[in-house]
Amino acid sequence: MNGTRKKLLLVAVAMVAVSAVVATQYARATIGYEYGVDSVNGEGIRFIGRDNATDGVRLLRIDSGTLKLQYNTDFLPGFNKTYTAAFGIVNEEQIPINITDITVTPTTGNDYMQIWLHGDPDKPADQDASSVFMWNKGSDVTPGDTTAWTLAAGNKDVTNMDGTNALTPVDATAQVRYNDTYAGVASDGNSDFVWVQVSLDIPSNAGTQTCTGTITIEFEATNS
Repeated sequence: MNGTRKKLLLVAVAMVAVSAVVATQYARATIGYEYGVDSVNGEGIRFIGRDNATDGVRLLRIDSGTLKLQYNTDFLPGFNKTYTAAFGIVNEEQIPINITDITVTPTTGNDYMQIWLHGDPDKPADQDASSVFMWNKGSDVTPGDTTAWTLAAGNKDVTNMDGTNALTPVDATAQVRYNDTYAGVASDGNSDFVWVQVSLDIPSNAGTQTCTGTITIEFEATNS
């Protein structure tokens, strides 16, 4: 009789333990969150305009709510068009950020795009010793497992870049922040910004088409 009672007691203890585990699995807790989305005043990694398209508006602009490079023209076959500062990348994070890769994914048409990172917005990449060739018409020139360029820590102030040396006001037409006057040159690892050169290198046998797609830029936080 006593042996039977001990077994029942052990079973009862085991059931209580299992019940406690099951109850823990269904525990619930809530926390709040808050963040903003602002294409003009975002304080993380941001993109600024500089060069103008053929319509006199910044090549980088907001169109139908989407940030894009909008050329607003048709190019002839065999044509090469280069924007030495199609746009800029500015770091507002308070830690350095690495740019590790840039890729282009066509949605319609072919990929005739070439992309460089470089320091001097007024020099073509082949005349700028700082330039890093990132993308070449369908080919990833710089693999994503390497650091192509390091943006220095920013100051979380979207009204300027390069410390406080260059203002980045809002272009009301393009709806992006921009700078087209600052003569300072970006330095890998020392500046919080870099310029992006974009070239369209269209072959002579290119047929009539509309070319659209996305440019993906990959970033990585440093340990500094």
